[in-house]
Amino acid sequence: MAKLSPVAVGVLFLLLGNLSSSLSDVAVKLLEGGISAFQYMFIRQLLSVVIVLPFWLKLAPAQRAIGNTSVTIIRAHLVLAGSGLVMVALTWLPLATANALFYAAPLLMLPLSAWLLKEKPERTKVLATLTGFFGVLVVLRPEHFHWAAVAALGCALTLALYNVLVRKLPAQQPVITTLFWTGVFSLPIAAALAVIYWQPITVDEIMLIAASAVFTLGYHGSSVVAYRQAETCKLGLVEYSGLVFVTIIGIIGFNEVPDLLTTIGILLIILPMMPLGRLRRNHRPNTSVPASADKLTD
Repeated sequence: MAKLSPVAVGVLFLLLGNLSSSLSDVAVKLLEGGISAFQYMFIRQLLSVVIVLPFWLKLAPAQRAIGNTSVTIIRAHLVLAGSGLVMVALTWLPLATANALFYAAPLLMLPLSAWLLKEKPERTKVLATLTGFFGVLVVLRPEHFHWAAVAALGCALTLALYNVLVRKLPAQQPVITTLFWTGVFSLPIAAALAVIYWQPITVDEIMLIAASAVFTLGYHGSSVVAYRQAETCKLGLVEYSGLVFVTIIGIIGFNEVPDLLTTIGILLIILPMMPLGRLRRNHRPNTSVPASADKLTD
């Protein structure tokens, strides 16, 4: 049996990662708003910390360091806010529509990078961003507008800030350390809000939250492997496979068939960004791979 090339391995793991991310979205959607967003935020962050903790403990003491404490605290609360907004958006919007709006994060990263990092974007990137924003407007057309779309765009904004601020963390910091401290710093406020807005929760709902946490971490791990195998530019066309996955799952599992204008809007969002390489969906950036538009799930 022929050995797979590094690019082929990268493509395979990125596909698996995006599928894992899509399954995380499905788990959140299946909650159907049965619990408060604050409960979801706290339980998911707690489970993520518990899952990551054994791997963090295996690192050398120097690798466990927080790095930039203030930036890590800010990113922790961005991921907390983003996860709550993800739940709201996925509860009320079709999977494909919500994810299309999540993909606005890479578009927002361009002006944010220029503002916070003093980067000067190329003209082609500016044009691609403007085209993508037009796609967002097509998806958000007034006759189909839903207030949950504001939550989806809010998630995109928190994710874009989360992605941009990763540049202010130590370049050598392991992704496990980044995920661990992000989760730890998000727990105090998450716990306080969860207690205030606590409501009865079933075992099935806890299992769905756990599945969301596991699938999100699965995305992170797969992305790390993928981008260590191949250059970002060589994986460009696979970057947006997650949107394909959620569209198919939405059609088969939830009878959510995107109409023509929504499909056009989605294409306007993702196609111009493909050459930009490092701008991605997510939930889900880290210090080892390109920033992604995943729902934070980070």
